[in-house]
Amino acid sequence: MDAEDGPTVPIILLGDPSCGKSTFLAKLSQGPSSLSKPVTPANPLPILRDFDQPFVYQICMYNRPYRFEFSDTSSPDNYTLLRPSVILICYDVCDRRTLDNARDVWSEQAARTWLADKEDIVVALIGLKRDLRTEGNEMVVDPLRGHQVAQELRCDLYAECSAMTGELMSEVFEDVARKAAKTTTEAGGLSQGGCALM
Repeated sequence: MDAEDGPTVPIILLGDPSCGKSTFLAKLSQGPSSLSKPVTPANPLPILRDFDQPFVYQICMYNRPYRFEFSDTSSPDNYTLLRPSVILICYDVCDRRTLDNARDVWSEQAARTWLADKEDIVVALIGLKRDLRTEGNEMVVDPLRGHQVAQELRCDLYAECSAMTGELMSEVFEDVARKAAKTTTEAGGLSQGGCALM
């Protein structure tokens, strides 16, 4: 750990292809001042290349610098070799199947790969593409259903956001950053009970 960079916190994003993970990371890469701004032709999202992983975000919290290293499961191929302190299980709020896979596939993958050996890893369930949620679409996931699944999985955090409109991006990043920063302390970042709702 470089004293100038502060502690490094590895964070991995799990979830189905096309559920919004890359767009979420691209929005984060624009920095804190851009999180709440919508994507427009004047404010486009950068293109993140898989081989540039992990994507590094340096921030200051609690009067201390932190280095968050985000890795997306779409690459590298050997993501199971990573040792995350935080796992973000992502799903598309407009596609119920991605929530089912978050519960049945990705949480199981996390349990087998990382959680069996280490109990202090923070796990969050993050609903993406919130701006596309429309009434009448049978595939849409109600926020209460997402929260129920997060509780079933014993997640430390449940949140939803839209990288395209910026809706709740700042809040989600702040909550994830707080949990991630606490993983570097003796107390750790785990919740003291059920899932925190945002």
